[in-house]
Amino acid sequence: MLPQEFKERMKNFLGEEEYNAFITAFEEDKRYYALRANTLKCDAAFIGGQDYITDSVPWEETGFYYVEDASPGKHPYHEAGLYYIQEPSAMAPVSYLEVHPGEKILDLCAAPGGKTTQIACKLQGQGILVTNEINKDRAKILSLNIERLGIANAMVLNETPQHLSEVFEGYFDKILIDAPCSGEGMFRKNDNATDEWSYENVLACAARQKEILDLASKMLLPGGRMVYSTCTFSKEENEDNIEGFLNSHSDFKEVDRRRLWPHKDHGEGHFLCVLERDGELVNDGNRYVPGGKNVPVKKDAVKPFYSFCDETLNAGVLDKLLGSKNIIMFGKQLFLIPSNMPSVNGLKVLRPGLHLGEIIKDRFEPNHAMALFLKHADVKESYDIPSDSDEIRSYLNGQTLRVSKELKKGWCLITTDGYSIGWGKVAGGMIKNHYPKGLRINY
Repeated sequence: MLPQEFKERMKNFLGEEEYNAFITAFEEDKRYYALRANTLKCDAAFIGGQDYITDSVPWEETGFYYVEDASPGKHPYHEAGLYYIQEPSAMAPVSYLEVHPGEKILDLCAAPGGKTTQIACKLQGQGILVTNEINKDRAKILSLNIERLGIANAMVLNETPQHLSEVFEGYFDKILIDAPCSGEGMFRKNDNATDEWSYENVLACAARQKEILDLASKMLLPGGRMVYSTCTFSKEENEDNIEGFLNSHSDFKEVDRRRLWPHKDHGEGHFLCVLERDGELVNDGNRYVPGGKNVPVKKDAVKPFYSFCDETLNAGVLDKLLGSKNIIMFGKQLFLIPSNMPSVNGLKVLRPGLHLGEIIKDRFEPNHAMALFLKHADVKESYDIPSDSDEIRSYLNGQTLRVSKELKKGWCLITTDGYSIGWGKVAGGMIKNHYPKGLRINY
């Protein structure tokens, strides 16, 4: 049930004829469901060719609509990170950000991770992605989604915009601000959104968004691009905030603006505005690194990791992994990060890069994130399980696998239809399950 005050406001905003079409979309039209292919792991055409896909999302080349009862979130491909389930209109802001490989990008209000993972796909593993969420519990969900999609060049933070603006002043090529909002575009998706709506909350959100937008602008380089977006319809949170920002920031200009409506577009609704800062964007590779560079760990300190790589990875894979990256250590935890990743010092970091694993006494225990990043061609031993089999469900449930084929004792990458999904450890004709307990599925 839509709040009466909301309906009256929308009628005044849209005019009676368009308002009637808008309300009809809420009350009678069906919702649209979509997902986006993870091109870090598979071709978009592979996902687009699944039998439950109905059409392409027009504003995102890797986005696809699917039939409502398909339940792709329960498929092993979801656990393997081959796609991200995302509301279709929410895919639009990143498309307007115009991401290119090698850029330094900030997603300021990033949880649960739809837009962050979309940015990561467009970076193609090159460049720096700093992704932040102020709410700690939501930041953990963001971190898990980055892990699931096999993203290695993202730093996940749990920081305030104020602190970030002090650390990263004039650092990023591009910034996405998917601002916390009154959520009017979520009314059909989330019943709680209607219960929580009030005009007072609209005004409170608008004030908070104004502050966030101002802080974000300090972190953008001259010549850089910033996209501001919300999933709400209110003018106060959208056009009014943009006009106020431009009036107080003479070095910014608006280059594009778009609203997606549930009665016009196949989605729940979104607002976005593209802003650019005056100047010429210079990306010469000599830019400062906030806080200084992270200190890479010495090889002698992590001998068990290198022994694991010798035993588990094919020749040349480790050198390819390291490339222009460094290994850093948190306690006994090892992470692989781009060599020019900003320093973790003084920041609330949940994930500074790819979590490789942990050194326990004199051995190395690989992390689930490393498995999801690797491909079957990277490892000496892998075991593939069909995605439509009972065996893959047993694996995702945490059960030990009995195998008839001969496998070398030790770590084994588990794949489904050729796509990595987790670790197992081979011993005596069995594979001990190392799928994380917190992710296991009861079918």
